[in-house]
Amino acid sequence: MAKQIEGVYEKVYECAQKEFLAKGFQEASLRTIAQEAGTSTGSIYTRFHNKEGLFHAIVSPVVEEIKNWFIDVQESFHQKDADYQKQNMPEYSGMEAEEFVAYIYDHYDVFKLLLECSGGTEFSDFLNQLVEIEMKYTVKYMEATGDDAICKGNISPEFLHIVTSAYFSGIFEIVRHDMRREDGMLYAKQLREFYYAGFAKIYNW
Repeated sequence: MAKQIEGVYEKVYECAQKEFLAKGFQEASLRTIAQEAGTSTGSIYTRFHNKEGLFHAIVSPVVEEIKNWFIDVQESFHQKDADYQKQNMPEYSGMEAEEFVAYIYDHYDVFKLLLECSGGTEFSDFLNQLVEIEMKYTVKYMEATGDDAICKGNISPEFLHIVTSAYFSGIFEIVRHDMRREDGMLYAKQLREFYYAGFAKIYNW
C-alpha cells in the first residue's frame, strides 16, 4: 500500500470546502480540488469513493454533533416535571437558542455549505430534520403540561410546523446574509423575542 503523504487530506478538505462554497455540490469539480490540493483524483476516489463522499466527510461531523446536542438538550428538559417545564420553558428555550447560534458561528463555513451548497446530497433536507426534532419535542411539551391548544383548535399541527420551520429558516438568515457574529447574535435574540410573543399567546405563558 502506498504511503499517504502527511497533510494531504487536510489540504483536500480545505480545497474541497473552497470549491463547494464557490460552485455548490453539483458544479464542484473533483479534478479542480485534486489540482489545488496537489494530489490526484484517484487518491480522492480511493479515500472518499466519490464527490458526495468527500462532501459527507466535511459536513457530517458537524451535522451529527448539532443534531445529537439538540436532541440531548430537548430530552433533558423533557425529563423535568410538568410544572418545571411550564415555568422554565421561555428561559430554557432562550439559552438553548443562544448556544445554537454560537455553534453556527463556530462552524460557519460548514453551515454555509449545508444551507447553500448541499443540493443533490443527502444533506439537502438538513433544515427540515431540525424542524422535525423541534416538532417532536414541542408535542411532548404540550402533552406533559396539559396544553390543549391543538385540541381546542387554537392552532393546528400544520400551523405549528409552518411556524417552527419559519423560525429555523429565520435563524439561518444569519448565514445567508453573511452577518458578523455580533450582529447575528443580536438578530437571533430579536427573532426569539418576536416569536416568543406569539408562542406566549398560544401556550398561555
